[in-house]
Amino acid sequence: MLVVWGVVTVVFGLRFITPGNPVNAVAPLDASPELRQRIAEELGLNRPVYVQYADYIWELLHGDMGYSYISSIDASTIVLSKLPATLELAVASTVVAIVLSIPLGVVSATRRHEPADYAATSFSLVGISTPNFWLGIMLVLLLSVELNLFPTSGRAFGFYRSFELLFAEGVGAFWAAITGWLWHIALPAVTLGTYFTALVTRLTRSGMLDELGKQYVRATRAKGLPETLVRYRHALKNTLIPVVTVLGLQMGTLIGGAVITEAVFSWPGLGTTLINAINARDWPIIQGTLIVIGVGFVLVNVLVDALYAYLDPQVVE
Repeated sequence: MLVVWGVVTVVFGLRFITPGNPVNAVAPLDASPELRQRIAEELGLNRPVYVQYADYIWELLHGDMGYSYISSIDASTIVLSKLPATLELAVASTVVAIVLSIPLGVVSATRRHEPADYAATSFSLVGISTPNFWLGIMLVLLLSVELNLFPTSGRAFGFYRSFELLFAEGVGAFWAAITGWLWHIALPAVTLGTYFTALVTRLTRSGMLDELGKQYVRATRAKGLPETLVRYRHALKNTLIPVVTVLGLQMGTLIGGAVITEAVFSWPGLGTTLINAINARDWPIIQGTLIVIGVGFVLVNVLVDALYAYLDPQVVE
């Protein structure tokens, strides 16, 4: 709770240290001083800072992020409507990274100095060095424009919409909706997941090399356990704690919105919303978006701590 409170306080203070006046974003260019004064009173900007802060905290506790006079809608409505798209992209990118990176890391570690190891290491180097925006543009040009395999941009509907269709129209509509959702999210997820795939592959490889050289691994092999069980049941499980840490931190980053990737693919998430709000100086939207991002980081860290207890019970002792 202290972290969340700190995030809210910092976000609230940004408005007072940022150049410019929010009234200018709302008032007409030829507005008179009297009109500007009246707008400031309506927005509550003429009250003392501590009063504004107390009111803002009270409103947040009641789920009110403020009212966007530029968009003419509640900030919470806009921010929460964009959150599912960002969560979908974050989860899909993480799944891509996990599915590719952990097997590559294990193969690279168990076949050290072999062609498979060199191939996985080279892939990691290329993946971690490739800018996401360039990769996204290349995927669009090749797979969307040239081969017409995927849409160039956009998001037809959300993942949750598929389940609404399942209950409303049946299994056929559900599978069609899921297919369409996967069709739209494939390229953005691969674009974001490639960087994390490279990062986690290198981390898994180094962790596996360390674990495979320990005494307990030699002991399990001496007992006659299958090599696959030794690698995946024992060595890999002990390697996953640093991997989970990195994935948790990267997941929190993705909740913040991969701004460039969302811009390349016109993905309607929090990152795009934040950039648009900054350009328009729409402070209720800016504050609401940053608060949701901060809370997302906190929740992901709590989840990572819970996974620690499962992967290594000694952590909670």
